[in-house]
Amino acid sequence: MPQGIRRPHEAVDYAALTSLYPPAPEYFETVYTETQEQIEAKQLARLQDRALRAYQVPFFRKRWDAAGFDPRSVTSLEDLARAPFYTVDDIRKSIEENPPLGDYQGVTLSDARREPMRVFMSGGTTGNSRPTLYTAWDREAGAILTARALYQQGIRPGDVVVNAWAYSTHNGAFSMDEALYRWLNCVVLTTGTGTVTSSRRQIELAMQYGATAILTTGDYLLRLAEVAREMGIDPKTDLKLCALPNIGDRALLEETFGVPNYQSYGFHEVQWIATECPARQGLPIMEDAFILQVVDTDTGEPLPDGELGSLVVTELYKTGSPQFRYNIMDLSFLYPRERCACGSWLRRMGPFSGRGDNMVKLRGVNVWPEALGEIVTVHEDVTEDYFVRAIRQDNRDEMIVCVTSPAPAARHPEIQTALEKLLKDKIGVKVQVEVHSPGALDEWTEIKSSPKPKRFRDERG
Repeated sequence: MPQGIRRPHEAVDYAALTSLYPPAPEYFETVYTETQEQIEAKQLARLQDRALRAYQVPFFRKRWDAAGFDPRSVTSLEDLARAPFYTVDDIRKSIEENPPLGDYQGVTLSDARREPMRVFMSGGTTGNSRPTLYTAWDREAGAILTARALYQQGIRPGDVVVNAWAYSTHNGAFSMDEALYRWLNCVVLTTGTGTVTSSRRQIELAMQYGATAILTTGDYLLRLAEVAREMGIDPKTDLKLCALPNIGDRALLEETFGVPNYQSYGFHEVQWIATECPARQGLPIMEDAFILQVVDTDTGEPLPDGELGSLVVTELYKTGSPQFRYNIMDLSFLYPRERCACGSWLRRMGPFSGRGDNMVKLRGVNVWPEALGEIVTVHEDVTEDYFVRAIRQDNRDEMIVCVTSPAPAARHPEIQTALEKLLKDKIGVKVQVEVHSPGALDEWTEIKSSPKPKRFRDERG
């Protein structure tokens, strides 16, 4: 064996991994029904260890030293609130000062000989995407968490599942694949998106192999239902899906496929965090791996249970890039700790309720309106004026970037085409562009009446 290289089976103690983070269905027979005292004792022990390890990372050490937070002072779960949180802006600054990985990673590229690693990136649109290095342990533990969520949403060992997520620099498709194959013994049809495998072919494969789930956005799943109908296939009775682990219009998904749709929450750095239980009384958080807090979006102060604010996430399971009090700016709330009708004492969160900033998730890509403006306004034929609208069109979210140009109106279609291509090249998804004459956006931007021009409006209702 080449000297110094450790393979996955050598780098990960699988017995320890599954003891600390039981996969499904064992998880639902053990950890899921632990008492409040058991849950919080386990969290505190893991939090103390995570704080000590995070302090070894320059990004956290600098911030904690400046705030006077000593990781050795954590003696209760309440002490977590004394650590300063950070936001995506802090991550971007870290990357700018320490390209390309920033100084927030717990491992380096050179560590790959010691332990297999992967790097995935957020779907960000402002400058470079946010990279996250995952150790072999992080990939396996994250896959277990994802497998738990998929199991809770109805997927069972041995199922055939179509994975229609985009295989790219983003974590999503790979995390699904790893969870299904490695921890649920599912047969995975890796079709990718409709641009890789046509929608018609995806329906054919789902029918031929008896797929019980199609993993993709809720919007694209509804598009597949339209294609199925065009093929003479009833999506409710002929496809025979048993699970809908898809984020989208719950009522329409359930009506279309005749299967319950359970809400869930997670993001690329930490994978899956919480999934709604059959009682539909909130989303039980996998508290053996996470601690969630909710803070005021403006002041950062902790909010009481039931009050909507920004989620602050601390993961307890990773050995690579830490997420310790990450203010993700997703809006939600926490239920009081009480026993759910499903029997679990796990803390429950409310569903994702929007963003504390202007970010829009467009077909799996995080898109900031201000970033779109920065991209289009470099074009020589447009002014610095722009306005972005988020709309709901044909059962999916869309964004329209409105710009102004002094060029003759006859050239506007040419400019529109160029800008739409530029946006697609930059962020990877299609964004509509409208070209207007100078001054046409003044009413929307309030540029002549407001000290700070408005650049975005969410019209999705």
